[in-house]
This record gives sequence, C-alpha cells and structure tokens, in this order.
Amino acid sequence: MGTSNARWAGPGPTSPEEMIAEARKAFFVMFTLLAVVWLVQLANAAGHYALSRHHAVVSGDVRTLPDILVAPLLHWNWAHIESNSGPLFVFGFLAAYRGVLRFLALTLLIAVSSGAVVWFFEKGDVATVGASGLIFGYFGYVVVRGLFDRHLIDTLIGIVMGASFAYLLTVAVPGTPGVSWLGHLGGLLGGLLGAWLLRNRRPRPDDRTPRPLTDATPRPRAALHKELDDLGLL
Repeated sequence: MGTSNARWAGPGPTSPEEMIAEARKAFFVMFTLLAVVWLVQLANAAGHYALSRHHAVVSGDVRTLPDILVAPLLHWNWAHIESNSGPLFVFGFLAAYRGVLRFLALTLLIAVSSGAVVWFFEKGDVATVGASGLIFGYFGYVVVRGLFDRHLIDTLIGIVMGASFAYLLTVAVPGTPGVSWLGHLGGLLGGLLGAWLLRNRRPRPDDRTPRPLTDATPRPRAALHKELDDLGLL
C-alpha cells in the first residue's frame, strides 16, 4: 500500500485510485442519506408533521427512547431541513471518504449520543428532531480524526474545517433560542468520541527501543511529500 507503515499514514485508502474509489462511495452514501431525509420530509409535510410530533425525543419519556435513532431524519419545517442539508452533506462526505463502514458506525454513535444527551438533560416537555446533531458530530470527528490517526492530510483538513466553521460552536452552548443546543453538544461529543474509538490502531512493536534512522526508514516529511504527490499537488 505504499505508505502503510509511514508515521503519518492513516486508515483507509492510500493510493490515488483507492482514494477516488472511497470518495465515490462516500458521495453515494451521503447522496442516499440526503435523499432519504428529503423523502421523509415530503411524507412528513404531507401529514402536517405528524411524524415529527410522534417520533421526537422527549426528555424523560421512556416511550421516545427508540426514536433517538429516527429523530435525526425528521424536521419541523422546510426552513429547518434546508438549513441542515448543506452542512450534513459536506461534513458527512468528509467523515465518510476514509471508509464507509467506519462512517456507518460513527453515525450510529452520534445519533445515540445526541439523542441521549437530549433525553437525559433537556428541561420541560420539549420535543426534539433534526439532523443537526449528526452535523455537529461529523464536524467534531473531521476536526480531530487526523490527530488520533496521525494522518497529516486529515489533520490539515481538520484545521481548515475547524477554522472555517468554528462559529458552529456558538449554537452548542446554552442560551441559543429556537435550537436544541443539547442535541448539538451531544452530537459533537459523539463525534469526538468516535474519532478516538474508531482511530487507526497500529500493532505495538515487540521492541520499544527506538530504531536508528536509515535510508529505508519512513520520515514524516518524506511521507507528507508522497501523500501530496499522490494527490497530484506536487
């Protein structure tokens, strides 16, 4: 696989062909997910949002616990789904392009963490639905994934995304009117946890004694040059 034993090599594809193949899979996965969300919205709107009322997560209501897995697909109105669709696709694609199976496990973890935080800590008889918990989870995952995987390209992507969309964190704190900041916070925590749980685990060497560098020993700078060259940036 070329750079599979390099210091900054992470999980998933390493050659340009493999990266393109995984990117195609990620695109179709996110296209399918977004299509499902919009089809559900069409049925929901036609039924005057009965699905959102009946399958929302309500704090302390045991009957709504199974709806933790359904609520991310539901929205309250057209403005709600429109505001979520773009970020959901972008961050979901970036989270999925290193491996679809890992992405599916991540999505389940984020849905559970976001819904659980709402169920345990939301005050009053508040009904919560929406994909924003997933968005915050994917965002958190993308920002820190490269650090846990020790993958330089993903680390750079995380820095750019974190710097560009840091304003999202303003709606993951108390006091934001009209949004479930607890759902956002729970999703963010799920994404950060997922980056650690789903990180690339390298086998520990039997001999912990540092090996002297040789011409054949992968160096971080050489690994970075190879990654950039594979991507056609050099």
